[in-house]
Amino acid sequence: MHRFLLHNDTIRDASEPCLSPGQVALMTGWGVFSTMRVSRGVLFEYPRHFARMQRDARLTHVPMPEDPAKLEDALLRLLDANQAFDATLRVNILRNNGGVFSTAHDRPYDIVAFTSSLMNWGESVRLGVVEQARHGANVFAGTKVTSWGFNLTWHEQAHLDGFDEVVLLDETGGVSECTSANIFAVFGNDIVTPPLSSGCLPGITRELLLRDISCAPFAVTERAFPLKDLYSADSVFITSTTRDVLPVWEVDSKPVRQKPELIAALQQNFREYLAGYVAKHTPALSR
Repeated sequence: MHRFLLHNDTIRDASEPCLSPGQVALMTGWGVFSTMRVSRGVLFEYPRHFARMQRDARLTHVPMPEDPAKLEDALLRLLDANQAFDATLRVNILRNNGGVFSTAHDRPYDIVAFTSSLMNWGESVRLGVVEQARHGANVFAGTKVTSWGFNLTWHEQAHLDGFDEVVLLDETGGVSECTSANIFAVFGNDIVTPPLSSGCLPGITRELLLRDISCAPFAVTERAFPLKDLYSADSVFITSTTRDVLPVWEVDSKPVRQKPELIAALQQNFREYLAGYVAKHTPALSR
């Protein structure tokens, strides 16, 4: 984490206390968040991130800032303070009141945002497997809430077991996602990712590949598929805001095939889309 964070409308030193024990989000994880890519001072796909937080906040009864432009301006001030113009940004909207153990707060929610350096995820990943980790029929499936302990535990266990990440299966045994990434498999000329009904998060990079970034001559679609299909796929890769497009070379200690030329093309197409988006937006440095 960099030196300064955003607490509501104020830029503060990250070492300063800004949360209280009676804050319900601190006690229960009652909040929503999003992790964004900062490129040349631009919040990449900020409107999509805000819309997803707004949807999840509505579902989970978390009060949410109504003005996306005002929040964006505050986040850009944070980038300026940290000189974090190529970085990762995490935005948390934390509910203050409600539940059994909360105390009264004047504000219905707190905004806490911070930046960190971009992480080097390596050139490929090894995935373990966790069964019964997602329940697609759950009304809260796919929400990005700050109660993230299960995902962190699975991620930590993956590293203890010699993996980089894990594939999370739904209640039917179908592939859903990873703890902090969406997953895609290639079958012939089809690039397939599990549907939202599997309980996966509607990731922004996932959405871009489905709707905005050209993958021709491959068609990108949503389709349910079992774990065994990963072993017979022509290629497997994961996506996230911080990873972009990252190939998978092993699932549950079994090697999977790869199409290096396809992965390279997707990575290049993503870079071009990112560059085009940044070129159309005003960098924080010049605002």
